[in-house]
Amino acid sequence: MAGDRSLGASLPGGRTAIKSIKGGSDGGKENVGKEYTIRGWVRTARKQKAFSFIEVNDGSTLSGLQVVVNPDCEGYSLIDDGQVATGASVAVVGELTESPGGRQKVELKASKLQLLGACDASTYPLQKKKHTLEFLRTIAHLRPRTNTMGAVMRVRSALAFATHLFFRQRGFQ
Repeated sequence: MAGDRSLGASLPGGRTAIKSIKGGSDGGKENVGKEYTIRGWVRTARKQKAFSFIEVNDGSTLSGLQVVVNPDCEGYSLIDDGQVATGASVAVVGELTESPGGRQKVELKASKLQLLGACDASTYPLQKKKHTLEFLRTIAHLRPRTNTMGAVMRVRSALAFATHLFFRQRGFQ
């Protein structure tokens, strides 16, 4: 189930934008204890002895949401098999908890992990590093997944909305 729908954050398919989960002045701490469904692309996946970390980004914000996956989570075998890797598309259901780490204020404790689209991490061209615009031109189909192009598209959307609003308020069609 998606989180509090009064936030206006629920998207089609019952998922919630990461921006709305982490939004607010407290970095999402007001949402702790709520259950969310998120969908996005895996930025990084790190397997530890007792659990795994997955950073998922849906493009709604520059930073992704850290997901903690325990071995008892439904779908954990996907991590063991190496199917959940950088570039893969996933859906995660879980409860938002305060993060004990210092890099983020909240994280999602997964209860269900589903692979929506597999990706071979060894051949996936977008790794967690800075890429030149020249390089991004060669992989046009993956450009929207980068922070640079995502930020450009969010600014462009806000400017187009403001322009349309300006003219609509003055009677233009």
